[in-house]
Amino acid sequence: MGPDEMRAGRMLAQGDLRLIALALIAEEPRHGYEIIKLVEEKTGDWYSPSPGIVYPTLTYLEEAGYVTASTEGSKKLYTITEAGRADLAEHRHLADAVLERLAAVGERIARFRRRFGEEEGVRRDDDSLPRSIRGAFQDLSEAVREVLKEDREAKGRIIDAIDRVVSELRRK
Repeated sequence: MGPDEMRAGRMLAQGDLRLIALALIAEEPRHGYEIIKLVEEKTGDWYSPSPGIVYPTLTYLEEAGYVTASTEGSKKLYTITEAGRADLAEHRHLADAVLERLAAVGERIARFRRRFGEEEGVRRDDDSLPRSIRGAFQDLSEAVREVLKEDREAKGRIIDAIDRVVSELRRK
């Protein structure tokens, strides 16, 4: 992922979540928890906006008149207003770009998981691979863990590096 695909230091830049929330609420009324789950799904469970970011964003949208909230038990259901639709229409290209970026991350994560046998029914200790290759995978896995331990936001760089290696291996 290059700088245009992922903002430095965090998955979403300031204002991105506001646009995502408006776009998702425009599709149908949503709870805050639903918005969190939809973003998780779009990114292949790689990124989850915290409730500490989502709920203040929804409060802002409500105070700005872009959404209304109705209470359902202990939850609030957010519905977009005409003002919210107008704001979303004005910034639709940005909202779509952010949603596309999230979906691209999800696709990369899914490819990564398929490649490294993290999906259901795939053996991680594949005996069809030479021991040296299995060892290399082990080294890679340990290196990734070490980098992430020191830099939690290195995920995009790691996926890019692995994608480059895969491309190089597939060249004939």
